[in-house]
Amino acid sequence: MSELLAPAWAATGAGALVDDHALLTAMLAVEVALAESQAELGVIPEEAAKAIRAAAVPGNLDRAAIAEGVRETANPVVAFVAGLTAAVDPAAAEYVHRGSTSQDILDTALMLLCTATLGRVERDLLATAGTLAGHVRAHRDTPMAGRTLTQHAVPVTFGLKAATWLHLVLDAVERIRRARTGLPVSIGGAAGTLAAYDEYGPGAPELPDRVARKLGLARQVLPWHGIRTPIADVASALLVTTGALGKIAADVLVLSRTEIGEVTEERAPGRGASSAMPQKHNPVFATLVATAARQLPPLAVVLFQSMSAEDERSSGGWHAEWQPLRDALRTTAGAAANAVRLAETLRVRPEAMAANLRLTRGAIVSERVNAFLAPKLGKAVAKRLLAEAAVEAERTGADLADVLGADVPPGLLDPAGYTGLAGPLADRALARFEREEF
Repeated sequence: MSELLAPAWAATGAGALVDDHALLTAMLAVEVALAESQAELGVIPEEAAKAIRAAAVPGNLDRAAIAEGVRETANPVVAFVAGLTAAVDPAAAEYVHRGSTSQDILDTALMLLCTATLGRVERDLLATAGTLAGHVRAHRDTPMAGRTLTQHAVPVTFGLKAATWLHLVLDAVERIRRARTGLPVSIGGAAGTLAAYDEYGPGAPELPDRVARKLGLARQVLPWHGIRTPIADVASALLVTTGALGKIAADVLVLSRTEIGEVTEERAPGRGASSAMPQKHNPVFATLVATAARQLPPLAVVLFQSMSAEDERSSGGWHAEWQPLRDALRTTAGAAANAVRLAETLRVRPEAMAANLRLTRGAIVSERVNAFLAPKLGKAVAKRLLAEAAVEAERTGADLADVLGADVPPGLLDPAGYTGLAGPLADRALARFEREEF
């Protein structure tokens, strides 16, 4: 699996979570859990289940033959089952995949891959949250320019900005956990009636729950071959996660511009280097996270579209899920890993924030001055006066205080004194993290 053109997840280990080896390993685990559950119910001999477990090793399978089988049968399970059956002791071969269908095995295996990937994403999100919480504490009261529609608006604090990021990450953790704990086993048989399972022996109604317990998955209410909510739930959690991390990356990319310089990623030999410009220090981790955030929406669209599945099992809709789901999982895992590094390497520059606050020569606190003058002059008159004063200050290069003269106390124009409730609001996000309210 090439990572050369996969910046969103290259060298993060995300690819191995969902590659062909991981998928085959998961499919083998499902077949073993199925056989052992059937042995416990008396459907197949216990020795047969042991023989299936002994043979369930990825090295026993011909990956190329399974890939060729995908083209012949439109899914990887048929050739996979043939390969596993050939590897099992001949005395037990007839008990492999007994009563099952391709979708049972593949859907359940995909749930195992989702479980493992979402678990790693959660761990990385929590690590990112911990670092962001440190930024909130350190810069609770560090003033900076708040920007709306690309322009200076009113002062905020970097602590509040970091708290916003922290809140988003905790929202993502909440959704990842919800999706992960709800991933169900998929045992239904050919048309979701458990018919063949029941025909082979007793205990078919109990079989899905037994398999679920062995694999650590949630129980199914009904076979969900045509009910693609579990996949949509995963897609939703991944989309929120990359969107949340993408917001952090977008802010960092703006704030680290040369002419702004309020934050930067820590320099390290070779990191952020340009092939042509020696002076460059590009924001690498923010770029990688932003890449993932842009790639997830179209992948999620495909997964949501597959909910409109015809019949008891779909032709095309089910098949269309596999690659986008794999891509979405590894892209999100890569984004979460890169977000850890982004938070860790982020360096805050309060001196640049202070300098940028002065760029408009006091106009950034016009809202505050308006609130001071409105009771004296009337709201409309005060706003017009300030607009005219701001234009004059910009035209002449004077400070707004000089244009307004004695009508306004000088201290009223101090940006550091007008950050509203930024500190207490930042504390709320910090308290959510510290109390684990997510």
